Amino acid sequence: MTSQNRLQVTTNLAELNQVLLWFEQLHQPTIPRKTWIQCQTALAEGFTNAVKHAHSNLPPDTIVEIDVTITPQQLEIYVWDFGPPFDLIQNLKSREQTFDPTASSGRGLQLIARIADQISYVRTDEQRNCLSMIKYYQAS
Repeated sequence: MTSQNRLQVTTNLAELNQVLLWFEQLHQPTIPRKTWIQCQTALAEGFTNAVKHAHSNLPPDTIVEIDVTITPQQLEIYVWDFGPPFDLIQNLKSREQTFDPTASSGRGLQLIARIADQISYVRTDEQRNCLSMIKYYQAS
């Protein structure tokens, strides 16, 4: 069975708690706990990047939209922002030589890329960007 869920929050790091509480309510027992925690981490990093970077010059009431789709084999997380577009692949390539897992910041995209089985960041016709993260799993 497929489950689709959407949350809209304002551009405020304090909203991260609400995002994570909402996400936790979506957990299904068939999703392995390790996979769930990894996806929770990817979601937190994606949301934080939207607030800190994509929306850094936008009003605090700008909406960050999050969509989560859960199927029996995969978990899909989409984080929508209104910031300027950037080249995700080029960004990841330029940082891969300098990855420091102990750094306190600047490693969000690299963590997402290590967690997700598929990742993309695309600009839509509505002048929004979508960070897409897909994680495959075998139901337990």
